[in-house]
Amino acid sequence: MTIPAVPLNDALEMPLLGFGTWQIRGDSAYKAVRAALDAGYRHIDTATMYGNEAEVGRALADSGVPRDQVFITTKLPPERAGQERATLDESLRALQVDAVDLWLIHWPPSRGRSVPVWREFVALREAGLTRAIGVSNYDVSDIDELASATGVTPAVNQIRFGPTLWDAELVAEHRSRGVVVEGYSPFKTTNLHDPALTKIAGAHGVDPARVVLRWHLQHEIVVIPKSSSESRIATNFDVTGFELSPDEMAAVDGLAKRR
Repeated sequence: MTIPAVPLNDALEMPLLGFGTWQIRGDSAYKAVRAALDAGYRHIDTATMYGNEAEVGRALADSGVPRDQVFITTKLPPERAGQERATLDESLRALQVDAVDLWLIHWPPSRGRSVPVWREFVALREAGLTRAIGVSNYDVSDIDELASATGVTPAVNQIRFGPTLWDAELVAEHRSRGVVVEGYSPFKTTNLHDPALTKIAGAHGVDPARVVLRWHLQHEIVVIPKSSSESRIATNFDVTGFELSPDEMAAVDGLAKRR
């Protein structure tokens, strides 16, 4: 199955469906990432604060999947502001790679520190240690501050997202700035038993979780579901064999009005 991707720059594309690793640690993290790679995922999301970069790196190394076929994201914790190079070096060692594809500021650091951190991000991208840079949990105004101060706009903003949080204006504001929206916790923010989702799922012979994931893909919003279950990991990846109609997309969009 070929997962569609969104361009981040002239030479880099980000798969719209990735595998998230938040709250998965130790051997469970290793097994989950191996299962994801075996299922066909080619986008893995981790972070320094997740405490699982070494397991992600080992799983990638043992998988046999060539490094250039896997998009890897990791993140700088806000408390590591001022230690950008050391933190990224640690991540690269743990992940067993020379560079990551995307490095994010995980949360805005304390007031007034975002711009200095972002300047270091730009420098480390120029040094070749990450191919793209972005942010997570930022408001559009925060993104504008970074772009105004440095001339470099974050490629991605990873935010809590799902059908009940659908906001066409927010997505448009990001896209007008050239920022890709990436959503996390797609199921935590969604009632998978909602009749609108179960009806659509039944019509396509899939489960509601896959309707939610397919909805993200058709909106071109990157999504990173997570699971420790090998069967669920594989099922979540199986989203290319059906397509939601315009009416079905509108019905899922409408969940935001009922939250």
